[in-house]
Amino acid sequence: MKKVLNDLKLKFEEALWALDPELALIDTVLEQHSELFEIVKGDIIGTGKDSGTGRQDSPTVEQVVRAALYKEMKKLNYRELEYAQYDSRICSTFIKLEGRKPLSFEVFHKYISQIKGESLKELMVAINRIMIEEAGVEDCKSVRMDSTAVETDIHYPTNNELTWDCIKTAHRLIKRLEKSGCLKKVRNYQKQAKKHRFQINNTKKSDKKKELFGKQLKLLRSSINQAERAAVEGSMNGDLNDWLIALELKALLPKMEQVYDITRRHELFGENVPNAEKIFSIYEAHTDIIVKGKREAEFGHKVNLTTGKSNIILDVEIVSGNPRDSQLYKGALERVELIYGVTPRDVVTDGGYASLRNQETAKEKGVVNIVFNKIVGSLKNIVTSGNMETRLKKWRSGIEAVISNVKRGFNLHRCDWKGRKHFDAKVLWSVIAYNIRVITSLVLPKLLPQSQ
Repeated sequence: MKKVLNDLKLKFEEALWALDPELALIDTVLEQHSELFEIVKGDIIGTGKDSGTGRQDSPTVEQVVRAALYKEMKKLNYRELEYAQYDSRICSTFIKLEGRKPLSFEVFHKYISQIKGESLKELMVAINRIMIEEAGVEDCKSVRMDSTAVETDIHYPTNNELTWDCIKTAHRLIKRLEKSGCLKKVRNYQKQAKKHRFQINNTKKSDKKKELFGKQLKLLRSSINQAERAAVEGSMNGDLNDWLIALELKALLPKMEQVYDITRRHELFGENVPNAEKIFSIYEAHTDIIVKGKREAEFGHKVNLTTGKSNIILDVEIVSGNPRDSQLYKGALERVELIYGVTPRDVVTDGGYASLRNQETAKEKGVVNIVFNKIVGSLKNIVTSGNMETRLKKWRSGIEAVISNVKRGFNLHRCDWKGRKHFDAKVLWSVIAYNIRVITSLVLPKLLPQSQ
């Protein structure tokens, strides 16, 4: 317990680190625990490779991790990260440039974007365990859970907009093949589709709208047929650029078919298409629809968070689909027990997690106080006293502030990183940065009496 605090106290004697306690803390942890870099090493340089070999202008694994942490903690984009290396002395010191020329934003993007969500979750847990064991910031005896939705970077999905997206995107790719000389006699369906899109948006009569959708779907089918032919001709051409465009078209075609099917069933035949069969964006096809109670639908992914008394986020689960919160309870409880080696004494959640099965699961694991903020039917909270139940319910409400801090503090209302893999990575980088901020606030009071 003393080593982290003692080394951090020595760092604060330097004016540079005293200005930024959060960076000082994580710098101390990284210096003492080089094994943390091994967690993401395989993602950055490939399994079995040595980071000391290769081009000398490439960053080391340590520099990549440090740069990613600095970027997230300071809420920078990649270009701002490149500028910070020139502008900020603490940035260049933290990243350990050590007299080297600052690295470009392209280089950092290349390496940071390779780090997978699974590795980041392992890194988050490793940092948590180090601070729990060496600084005593958390005991994991009381935990609370809640879920939130993080949106993907898409426009509001309607059948009209999705159909238009398909036609214009296919046309853009086909025009690139035409310019390279790979295709001839390309039909432009975009102009008429744009007109239909405008008319659909401004038509209220259902019969007229149905007629317009019929015309739009004919254009979409023609666009799909043209894209199929273009993909075949592009892949047969010897030019690498044409081959890559053909690959994009081949990846787009299943999405176009899905949009065509959904729109035809709903707009022409009045069928209620199940959410599981829908696609909400052809650009971010992994997007789910998240509906919680009577709130407006959100488009992204549900994220389930588990925190302790310290407000440190102990566990993160980025969920596919829109399962009920009650389905996430058991898994979250088991992960906390497995990762931290502690069975919580108190578990409190909101009413969405309430079920007799979840209560029985927690009881079997040895949880003493099992509290749901709202209960229905014959279900009753299991507590040692009424006072304990009241205190736990009040404490549970604090997780709303945790969620707000993560989303507001690290720009996580809407994730602008592309693809599911990068979506997961952004969420976990933000959680790691949040945890560092919280841990710093817990550790500083332990140092202040010693420095007086």
